[in-house]
Amino acid sequence: MRQRAFSRVTTVLVGLLFCGSLSLAHAQIPQHPSALTFKPLTFTVPAVERVVLKNGMVVYIQEDHELPLFNAVAYIRTGAIYEPADKLGLADMTGTVMRTGGTKTMTGDEIDDALELIAGSVETGIGVELGTASVSVLKKDIDTGLKMFADVLMNPAFREEKITLKRNQMLEALRRQNDNPGAVAARHFAQLVYGKTSPWARTTTVETVQRITRDDLIAFHRRYVHPNNIIMGISGDFTKKDLLARLEKAFSGWPRVPVDQPPVPPVELTFKSSVNYIAKDINQTNIRIGHLGIKRFNPDRFPVNVMNFILGESGFTSRLMREVRSNRGLAYSVGGRLGWGTDYGLFFVACQTRVEKTAETISLIQDIIKSMQQAPVSDEELTLAKETLTNEFVFQFTATQQIVAQMAQLEYYGYKDPKGYLDTYRDNLTKVTKADVLRVAKAYLHHDSLVILAVGNADRFDKPLSTFGPVQEIPLEPASK
Repeated sequence: MRQRAFSRVTTVLVGLLFCGSLSLAHAQIPQHPSALTFKPLTFTVPAVERVVLKNGMVVYIQEDHELPLFNAVAYIRTGAIYEPADKLGLADMTGTVMRTGGTKTMTGDEIDDALELIAGSVETGIGVELGTASVSVLKKDIDTGLKMFADVLMNPAFREEKITLKRNQMLEALRRQNDNPGAVAARHFAQLVYGKTSPWARTTTVETVQRITRDDLIAFHRRYVHPNNIIMGISGDFTKKDLLARLEKAFSGWPRVPVDQPPVPPVELTFKSSVNYIAKDINQTNIRIGHLGIKRFNPDRFPVNVMNFILGESGFTSRLMREVRSNRGLAYSVGGRLGWGTDYGLFFVACQTRVEKTAETISLIQDIIKSMQQAPVSDEELTLAKETLTNEFVFQFTATQQIVAQMAQLEYYGYKDPKGYLDTYRDNLTKVTKADVLRVAKAYLHHDSLVILAVGNADRFDKPLSTFGPVQEIPLEPASK
């Protein structure tokens, strides 16, 4: 039956060809995707209004009437970099218990129940150099959501039972911190590059967590959480005039207070090669290779963006992935980037490889880093990097919630003109040349001053780590002695 049907179809097609009804000469043969051409991408960064409330809080606002939603995120100028050295973990604990510990009028559990009834959320947290608080509710529940959100920010109760719960969670995480080889490698690599006592690399211990008291949380909150130390992004189904009135009401009675940000010890810009080893009896070696990176406002940020894409940030098209995984089969995943931060960021390459291929993988990564400094990238690499980064940029503005959050965060990190930075972003990318990429690779990659860290079983390495220089063995100690 199938053969007869196929035969009939063939007969019809042949007949059409002979009759001139179907001409191969005029048939539309699909093009390969790489041969397709498109008009230049046109895109304008959406306008967002910036307002300063009476109490000094900065608010970025954008109306969005497509859905009956309300979203707000607050960035609080605080972080673990400001913790006392003997109470590491204070910022994390404060950020969590601000919410879980409830307020003077509602317990954390009561807030949970109230939010569950309206399908809303209120969350808080504090990271290394950023505190956050957010609220998300339906339009009809804006007043309810804002009231709880403001209450959590202004009046956290820091109930003792929630402090105990968070402390126990942190202690359990510390007890298990050496179970994950990747986390071990990341933690110790940062300490090797920055130094153990640097605010950018120091880690909590059982002792520092146990020293933290409720009074410490209250004092940390009292020092940093004030309206004039907050930048907020708000989007949703409202009118600006109505929203501003709701905000003034929700945060009424919360005065501005001078905030003294304590100085953070600066990172010393030094480059010194070292080879480091952490013994762990596992079948794969976790490798970290790199050194200090650059600062956030380095004028070469855009050439560095392109270089990062080509070197290790673009997945299967990056040199690291192509050479280490695709061509040599030495790792399932590998990547790296020259990073920036408020102080110097990190340049790193990270991967896992079979323990018997450790030295081969390290050598190959060294060669790939060095190759970035020896010759210009290809035309194809440059074009792909710039086009991809430009297109990805546009997708950062698909939701109003993303837009206002991004504007608020840019101001938080010190961009004097967030809108101007975004408006010129694509133009600055398109101006990058092969010569620019080579120049920044030579300036900021130091292949002769790499910090190498391997976490694995040295007895099974293909070559000893001493092939790369004198080896420092780092004992893998528990969080507390």
